[in-house]
Amino acid sequence: MGKGVKKVEKYKTDLRKRLFVFAANTIRLLMNLPTRREFDVFRYQLSKSATSIGANYEESQAGSIAEFRQKINICLREARETGYWLRLIKELKIVTEEKIGNDLTNLLTEINEIQKIFGSIAFKIKDKKKNEKEYK
Repeated sequence: MGKGVKKVEKYKTDLRKRLFVFAANTIRLLMNLPTRREFDVFRYQLSKSATSIGANYEESQAGSIAEFRQKINICLREARETGYWLRLIKELKIVTEEKIGNDLTNLLTEINEIQKIFGSIAFKIKDKKKNEKEYK
């Protein structure tokens, strides 16, 4: 494990905590980006999208079914955006493994899993909505 990234044990952590830890780990990674102006967009966009996943999931737990569906879809979109920015950081080799260890690889693995989780939830609620319409 690299500097500062906490490991989330598979299946033992609830999704709220998992998203919180992911957001914190992403911010820790951003703190290691070089302080050059061209990397400001990475810090801004990635911090927004990575923290938005957990925030929208939190909101999804306190509304109507329609609001739940909407927030889950936002979580999926934000997870996809987060994956994009992380892949771009990796492609451009903006941070080195000497500085961050496996942190970027771990975040990429985690965001792929988060995307699958929200993709599955979104599919199930879409399918459920479709079935509800058929029985009315």
